[in-house]
Amino acid sequence: MLTRFVPRVLGAVLLSLAVLVTGCSSESGGAAADVSASVPAWAHGMATVEVGRLPEEARRTLRRIDDGGPYPYAKDGTVFSNFERELPRRKRGYYHEYTVRTPGERDRGARRIVTGDGGEFYYTDDHYASFKAVLR
Repeated sequence: MLTRFVPRVLGAVLLSLAVLVTGCSSESGGAAADVSASVPAWAHGMATVEVGRLPEEARRTLRRIDDGGPYPYAKDGTVFSNFERELPRRKRGYYHEYTVRTPGERDRGARRIVTGDGGEFYYTDDHYASFKAVLR
């Protein structure tokens, strides 16, 4: 009688463990899924920054982009060629750049927002040497 009971209990335990392990690693639950769900696919693998953590001048530039202008610099909205290859490679014309004013600078300074035709927003404060994906 005991020999019939042990396989059933062992089977139930193994099934429970399988469900538990599968449930913990699924995309539909758990803390890890919540974190990755907040980062869009285009931003995976790169540094990110939330809009609220950007300098006020960058948030102002984002509002201008959302409103379609007006832009204070003639180069705003022009094609960004991605010569540095810090962003994913795309066809020419996919990316556009916008100046983020730098207080105290007499010229455009080093800060920019770069947008992608797929809805991506990137921020650089070191003149394209590095970028952070802007989480909106």
